[in-house]
Amino acid sequence: MARLQSSLTILALGALLAACGNDEQTAARAGTAASSSTAVANAEVGKSLPLADMQDFEDAARGLIASQQPLQVTGNDGKILWNMQDYAFIKDEAPASVNPSLWRQAKLNNINGLFEVTPGIYQLRGFDLANISLIQGKTGWILVDPLTTAPTARNALAFAREKLGQQKISAIIFTHSHIDHFGGIDGVLDEAERQSVQVIAPQGFLEEASSENILAGPAMQRRAQYMYGSRLPRSTTGHVDTGLGKQPPLGGEIGIRRPTEIINQTGQTLDIDGVEMIFQYTPVSEAPAEMTFYIPQYKAFCGAEVVSHTMHNLYTLRGAKVRDALKWSDYIDEAIGLFGQDAEVYFGSHHWPVWGKQRINSFLKSQRDTYKFIHDQTLRMANSGATPKEIAAELKLPSTLEKNFSNRGYYGTLSHNAKAVYQLYFGWYDGNPANLDPLPPAEAGAAYVEAIGGADQLLEIAQQAFDKGNYRWSAELLNHLVFAEPKNQAARELLAQTYDQLGYQAESGPWRDEYLTGAYELRNGPPTEKLSLKEAQNLIAETPLPLFFASMAAMLNGERADGKHLVINFNFTDLQQNYVLEVENSVLHHRLQAPAAGADATINLTQPLFLQLVIGTAGLKDTLFSDDLSIEGSRLSLLEFFKLLDKPQGGFNIIEP
Repeated sequence: MARLQSSLTILALGALLAACGNDEQTAARAGTAASSSTAVANAEVGKSLPLADMQDFEDAARGLIASQQPLQVTGNDGKILWNMQDYAFIKDEAPASVNPSLWRQAKLNNINGLFEVTPGIYQLRGFDLANISLIQGKTGWILVDPLTTAPTARNALAFAREKLGQQKISAIIFTHSHIDHFGGIDGVLDEAERQSVQVIAPQGFLEEASSENILAGPAMQRRAQYMYGSRLPRSTTGHVDTGLGKQPPLGGEIGIRRPTEIINQTGQTLDIDGVEMIFQYTPVSEAPAEMTFYIPQYKAFCGAEVVSHTMHNLYTLRGAKVRDALKWSDYIDEAIGLFGQDAEVYFGSHHWPVWGKQRINSFLKSQRDTYKFIHDQTLRMANSGATPKEIAAELKLPSTLEKNFSNRGYYGTLSHNAKAVYQLYFGWYDGNPANLDPLPPAEAGAAYVEAIGGADQLLEIAQQAFDKGNYRWSAELLNHLVFAEPKNQAARELLAQTYDQLGYQAESGPWRDEYLTGAYELRNGPPTEKLSLKEAQNLIAETPLPLFFASMAAMLNGERADGKHLVINFNFTDLQQNYVLEVENSVLHHRLQAPAAGADATINLTQPLFLQLVIGTAGLKDTLFSDDLSIEGSRLSLLEFFKLLDKPQGGFNIIEP
């Protein structure tokens, strides 16, 4: 029974999701100062951009009603989940250790509070990674994108009600299926509203919100620690900004609600609490399930996350399926045709609004053309034989797009987005046979060290590269040495110093955090804390059961399962549903069907108990004495089945073997 509980609990390790970080601000060896090479490189960036242009700062501050002081949110356990005061150091001129373009974006994302977008539409910005928007309806607020966690959403709404007056929530709009736009739902609805409120979302919302994070969740969550810098201090030598906003909240309850209204076509119009809204269905763009909308009454266009004040990700560094740049660009072009002639204000799921028809259209066209340029030029170069690395090194935005701050690579980058386009069309292989079956990192590292003449010789060459400011070459050399000799402290420290400099020079917030987290872990090791699912129980409760069994299949150890044939019935007595799980040929299949007569074992249980076992809120004692669970058949076969499942290693190594 203990094995059953343990195996079920690890099914949902990803349900806390890559968006949620872990605050590990413990005593740790810190990074180094910016080198002279880095200082010069960052100064050159500053000279190349119109940093004196204050239009974005004027827009970001426009309509401010009030700021919350201090803007700090704590969880039920008293732990600080969100604290804008952590970013008070971001002011004045950029230090040498931060790319001045990223510093500018970080200053913009520091501007927080309750804002009037236009009479009848309000936004709370800086209360979470994303924005929460309030649209005045006939009987209450139509709330758009209730943030990542219940505590941050609850705090934002309470502040809005304090300044704007008490109104109920009449409807919820989820613009897309990423957690920072729906996870805080339980913080904004009371019990009565949860039963009656209208919930509007794009088709596929619930399925996509669950699937991306269950099957690949553990790896995504670990990689997200690098992408969002959740282990780093907030400082001039640490995390400063994600480019999209500050950082995901460091914990808090996560929920979701089933939509009552589905948007599945462009032009679909709804009357939501007396407000007419025209929707644009934009699947497989920034998110698998996404939509934008236009409000004729307010002449306001909500672009969701299809457009924002940064070049977005065609591939996200935490890991996900690549996004289609051509479809993305086409959706923006479609939005211009649908709403561009009428919209007087744009607002989105991140960043600040844009006012005025001409400026809105210019902004949308610039975003549209950035994604299409990356798509078309990547294919042009690939069709002439260029490989992903070569394309990423050579591709440059035209000057008309490059100087526009909203196209800068604060979140996505031209480099990894070009590789994403290549991956979408051609996959991982670049066509060079040398890259068809390369040695794994540790084996290749040992061979490189030997070929160069040993660890000391490689260290000397890497140090020379470092001293010249050739940090990419230094990193490549030292990465081989660390994988060959992970206990070589001199190699680890020089590689950490190299990553420091690469991070300091990065314009992209995620690139900076990736490099600096690599440096942090070279000095301090990987995380050791365990992941709790209790804060995600409301999200897990809405996850379709087949996803848990698909996740179980991805945990099956093929080597241990070789030659095994097992059939297990999972009989959900309250749902009158039975899933037959069959292990054969080292593969686990699940089927919704009548119980298999010759099954090795049958587990009879209720869905609530199953979910309690997944989350870990039901212990062994609860299970043993529960009327909601019984086992028929061979308990030994059942135990053998669960022993075939590997627990994902949430704190696995990344920068070393």
